[in-house]
Amino acid sequence: MTLSVIIVNYNVKYFLKQCLASVYGSERRLADGSELELDVWVVDNDSVDGSVEMVRRDFPQVHVIENHENVGFAKANNMALARA
Repeated sequence: MTLSVIIVNYNVKYFLKQCLASVYGSERRLADGSELELDVWVVDNDSVDGSVEMVRRDFPQVHVIENHENVGFAKANNMALARA
């Protein structure tokens, strides 16, 4: 089973790093003994705090959508949902 996780970010690099560490540090063994696969997406709404660079450096397995304007929370979620 695969779980898609979509995180919308705007200038909160510190909390984004904590969030991703928590997602990847969580238990992923299911009740039937199988492993839960993660499909993690970060949609960045034009942050200027180095968020995108941090994700690419520290979490290379994460899919990143880098917007060059703040498109808002709902639209950003829909962008990742269409690809997940």
